[in-house]
Amino acid sequence: MAFGRFIVTAVVFALAWEFLARAQPGSMFISGPVAIAEYLTNNSGLIVRAATETTTNAVLGFLWGNLAAMMLAVIVTLLPRSEWTISTLALLVFCIPLIASGPILRVLFGPGSGPQITLAALAVYYTTFLAFLVGLKAVSQNWTDLMAVYGRGRVATLFTVRLRASVPYLFVGLQIAAPAAFLGAMIGEFTGAERGLGVLTLRAMRGLQTDATWALACVSAAIAMLGYGCLGALRRKFTPHAPVILFSPKRLDLGRSITIRLIGFVSIVGLVFVLWQGTMDAFGLNPFFAKRPGDIFRFLSEPAHLTTLLTALGATLAYAVPGYLAGLALGAGLAILLMLWPPVARATMPTAIALRAVPIITTAPLLVLAFGRGFTGTVAIVAVMIFFPTLVACLQGLRQTPAQIVDLFDSYGASRFQLLRSAQIPAMLPALFASARMAVPAALLAVTTAEWLATGRGIGVLMALTSSTSDYNMLWSCVVVLCLVAVVSYAFVAWCEKKVLGIYANEQLA
Repeated sequence: MAFGRFIVTAVVFALAWEFLARAQPGSMFISGPVAIAEYLTNNSGLIVRAATETTTNAVLGFLWGNLAAMMLAVIVTLLPRSEWTISTLALLVFCIPLIASGPILRVLFGPGSGPQITLAALAVYYTTFLAFLVGLKAVSQNWTDLMAVYGRGRVATLFTVRLRASVPYLFVGLQIAAPAAFLGAMIGEFTGAERGLGVLTLRAMRGLQTDATWALACVSAAIAMLGYGCLGALRRKFTPHAPVILFSPKRLDLGRSITIRLIGFVSIVGLVFVLWQGTMDAFGLNPFFAKRPGDIFRFLSEPAHLTTLLTALGATLAYAVPGYLAGLALGAGLAILLMLWPPVARATMPTAIALRAVPIITTAPLLVLAFGRGFTGTVAIVAVMIFFPTLVACLQGLRQTPAQIVDLFDSYGASRFQLLRSAQIPAMLPALFASARMAVPAALLAVTTAEWLATGRGIGVLMALTSSTSDYNMLWSCVVVLCLVAVVSYAFVAWCEKKVLGIYANEQLA
């Protein structure tokens, strides 16, 4: 019955799509299913070879990135004092725009698949790191106290209790990472690869080949959706257990003095500079394109350079902040709506997955065309980028409401809305804040990509121009400023998270 409804929905959607395309004959911006199918049939061999190349690189990057993410989360769990340092460094690396790091990686790796795999790994590791870390903390203090009573240490607690609790959250991170890995691999192909779907997409866009652009977007979305679906099937198979009530007594917030906070901040800044300088020197990178901290400091000491950079940054933030908030609100709001009316989820999720799976490189010009090159179009691109991960994370958080609490509400005859307000939304909050943290660098990636491709303003365009003119001082300065903005924004979200979860999910503050 469900399969029949799916077929009917798909047919209706395809007919409406074809009608819309035929209503605009000769349009350079939309192709119907018939034209797309014809292109795929005529170029099947080329598409298969390109899809195989891109998928292979995406899978390798997916594996390496997620392995690194899980290792970092385990280290943070075993050594809690390292969380701030590791999280900050991981965030800084994740905040380096892919469109800026891609050309540098191409210089380092050459014409092979190294940049594609590396960018795919960089696109996924932080998402999985945050989701897995939330899961490792989703343990009642009663269990950790019991392990301590029996003399079991953190390692035994990790393998006995925490890993089991983290499985649902881990699969959420992996599902969100699947489309991101594909996007990273395609961006890597834009930097000078010889083959792959990214290469074909770039050629189609430059040649204004509408049918080819839409066909490649559909193939990319289908592959990403397949990966998402397979991971969802694994999640349902390996997480059959129902969530349990997490009871953690209120912890005393002893706080840290301003002096200690300042020392920690200075230490992490010094560590970043040492790693930055040391990496450049260790690999003997050419100072012409691999700038050191001193180069950036001297460059930004010039008032004209600093003014140019801050003006571009202001234009970027004017789009990024509203898009960030809109994406979070839409994702969380739709997740709540789907919990109130579950049948709607079966019709909505495929569309949401498709929106996230189609590479932003392809969707950005189309969204700008639909909403304009100004404020609305750019905000829409950022919101679409953030919407899907937030939706998936919040849905999983809502479903983590313990069955005992649901049964208690049912016994009192509570309505579905009362259950949602008093139990399910509080259970969703850790996932919502985790997605809000993930969305900080994602919003900057989306807005800079939109500026690079379509809007013609902001720090994204400044990076594109300076890269093409080999002004690497300005390019690296843009990257540094974006990383600083991301860290400050992330810290603000983390502060809000601490205040809220201290009431509703105190175990997350362990």
